Amino acid sequence: MTKLKIKRGDNVIITTGRKEIKGKKGEVIEVIRKEGKDARVIVAGLNIVKKHTKPSAGNPQGGIVEKEASIHISNVALLDANGKATKVGYKVDGDKKVRIAKTTGKEI
Repeated sequence: MTKLKIKRGDNVIITTGRKEIKGKKGEVIEVIRKEGKDARVIVAGLNIVKKHTKPSAGNPQGGIVEKEASIHISNVALLDANGKATKVGYKVDGDKKVRIAKTTGKEI
């Protein structure tokens, strides 16, 4: 598995996709890693889809449920302190390896 540069809790901007979500900013809720498949992220409040559910023991009413769908990790970019999209770099600080924003050079 490859190392991912975006983690849970990071603030990101959506760079590509439908015009309803492109350019929107949000926080990463979950990073989905699957071996042999591409990584995906779920961003809070963005990429909302409607799922039709039939009645069951857990949901006796059934109906239409809105939830966040995943986005491919290549379609999001990390936000720096200024609110601009940035790439992620690494710097060794003593014996720790820390993530830095390429635009500002500051630690994330």
